[in-house]
Amino acid sequence: QVQLVESGGGLVQAGGSMRLSCVASGRSLSVNPMGWYRRAPGKERELVATITSGGSPTYADSVKGRFTISRDNAKNAVYLAMTSLRPEDTAVYICNTRVTNVNYWGQGTQVTVSS
Repeated sequence: QVQLVESGGGLVQAGGSMRLSCVASGRSLSVNPMGWYRRAPGKERELVATITSGGSPTYADSVKGRFTISRDNAKNAVYLAMTSLRPEDTAVYICNTRVTNVNYWGQGTQVTVSS
């Protein structure tokens, strides 16, 4: 069983920055992909960024150039550095990993960007 716990959300003004963290427990995720999704009010959950076990990232077009995903396998953690935040980035940000074709999700952390 894998547990994912996010932290780092909060309220920020448009144009500001924020860094999210997700720490995993239950097993090492060093060989597993990890990622961040978000769910905005009234919208479906959407992919924000993923990172392979080797550290190769992918990003949604809406966050390219503004967000950076990284991981620290020694800490069993994944991070999301967000810059130039916009009101439309307001959402619950949810950590994800996939282990033997099973998706695991964190509870999420709220990010609110004020205009």
